[in-house]
Amino acid sequence: MIRILQINDYDRILELWKRVPGVGLSEADSKERIALFLERNKRLSFVYEEAGKIIGTILCGHDGRRGYIYHLAVDESYRRQGIGKSLVEASLSKLKEEGIDKCHLFVFQGNTLGQEFWDKIGWEKRKDILVFSKIV
Repeated sequence: MIRILQINDYDRILELWKRVPGVGLSEADSKERIALFLERNKRLSFVYEEAGKIIGTILCGHDGRRGYIYHLAVDESYRRQGIGKSLVEASLSKLKEEGIDKCHLFVFQGNTLGQEFWDKIGWEKRKDILVFSKIV
């Protein structure tokens, strides 16, 4: 069952994120920072829960122009059942309700499984932009 991600899910989602290859974690994923993210982006992030166990997550937000997806993760033993796609669709639906018509995400170059997933569900790999980052 899909439901809105809440901060009291934090310990269980962090445990899932740590187990799933391709999910990059940093200080931005502390409980305090995730709480701020969820407060600013209400009703856009979801978990997939079965029998009280969180087996999938999606963290989604927007800046007023574009949506962004972070930490789509599905427990390995539950993959290929449409859970990831359902989580993506839930977040995209909520973005659309908020007037956001385009969404971006980041995938590590070495995360071939993630790249294959996004390609399979119809996302376009951009070849015209590079990402620059700086710690402030």
